Amino acid sequence: MCWLMCGDVATAAGVLSERLVLSGHVDRGWWVCTATVCYAARNGGNMAQLEESALLVALDIGTSKVACLVAQALPEGGALELLGHAASASRGLKRGVVVNIESTYLAIERVIEQAELMAGCQIHSVYTSISGGHIRGMNSHGVVAVREEDISQLDIHQVIEAAQAIAIPADQRVLHVLPQEFLVDEQGGIRDPRGMSGVRLEAKVHVVTCAANAAQNVQKCVSRCGINVADLVLSPFASSGAVLDEDEKDLGVCLLDIGGGTTDMAIFIGGAIQHTVSFPIAGDQVTSDIAMALRTPISSAELLKLEAGSAQIDQVSADAVVDVPGVAERPNRRIARAALAEVIEARYRELFELVATELRRTGLMECLPGGLVLTGGAAQIQHVELLAERVFDLPVRLALPHGLSGPEDVTRNPAYATAIGLLMHGYNQQRIVAPGRRRPDRFRGMFQRVRRWVGK
Repeated sequence: MCWLMCGDVATAAGVLSERLVLSGHVDRGWWVCTATVCYAARNGGNMAQLEESALLVALDIGTSKVACLVAQALPEGGALELLGHAASASRGLKRGVVVNIESTYLAIERVIEQAELMAGCQIHSVYTSISGGHIRGMNSHGVVAVREEDISQLDIHQVIEAAQAIAIPADQRVLHVLPQEFLVDEQGGIRDPRGMSGVRLEAKVHVVTCAANAAQNVQKCVSRCGINVADLVLSPFASSGAVLDEDEKDLGVCLLDIGGGTTDMAIFIGGAIQHTVSFPIAGDQVTSDIAMALRTPISSAELLKLEAGSAQIDQVSADAVVDVPGVAERPNRRIARAALAEVIEARYRELFELVATELRRTGLMECLPGGLVLTGGAAQIQHVELLAERVFDLPVRLALPHGLSGPEDVTRNPAYATAIGLLMHGYNQQRIVAPGRRRPDRFRGMFQRVRRWVGK
């Protein structure tokens, strides 16, 4: 075992000779993120010639799981191809917020190492998600005078800066400033005013803030692995890029990303995000309800939810039964499947009624001809779309991610919607820069992990 590990380490060190520099524009400036790509194929003991490739890495840090996806941008049509993936149970977060640094760090390190092994690469930079009840969203407005005859990129930058100049609590930081529309001399409905003539430029934006310590804890966990956070992205904003169509965003649509610890909502109208909010009810609460009501272990309750669960009692056969494992050494019991559905429906109905109350409070319930789009791992329960249609009286669909080629158990799985959206966000933000630049500590993370690996 030791010989094999040392040989693999030597092989990895021998092929880490290529540099890839990606540049991504984020809200607070420019980040330069690097990834050393070490694609190598064994052919009779010889290594194939290395080739440069655009590499993107997504790290979705959720309450129930941590997932890492590595993808490559294909030259034809800008499609993304999955190169490696890994997922691990998450034990260090509660409702989207890090509560145990060590447990979260170990889960991240585990999936990073597994994804690196599958993709054959060394990861140095990731696009990371953030969610939780500390997220706040608000709409704002800014106005500037146009400096010259035609509107330039500098004018756009200044008006967005003016729009985000709002008072926020001291413990919050700006996460995103998302333009909704621009107005030139009071003419609205403009998405890109560059090159237009005018003297007054206005911007309507959606400002997303998060708790500063929550963001710092996420970045701290990732940094302990020797990896840079290229961009921190709101989970439902990332998911929207992977599951929503442009027509839906234009018409008006509500996206519900139902995860393990939180359900995140994002509303798009006129092609732009208008409202964001997080709810503290999600898949883990459903699992906990099942475990308590049926007196079964949490792990067994999760399996029952996924394999035999239903969000509508009237869709379950009256004579259908399920086997419920007992706690410790107690024997299994057989109960009616309708009893399981009753527990599940009650919790999902509570969630949907909370969402409906929020939509009515904001006056947006009547602005959603595109209906409701469900995604996330906990949205895969049978008949959950039917329950949502009955509660909201809107068209509802379960969205499968798109835009990434590879094994469909990942690329078409709603549980990976946020991670796939992070890849797409990174692809949209990346810029290839001169290959001569390098980070002075670019091998630091690799040698830290090799040292810990050999020490085991």
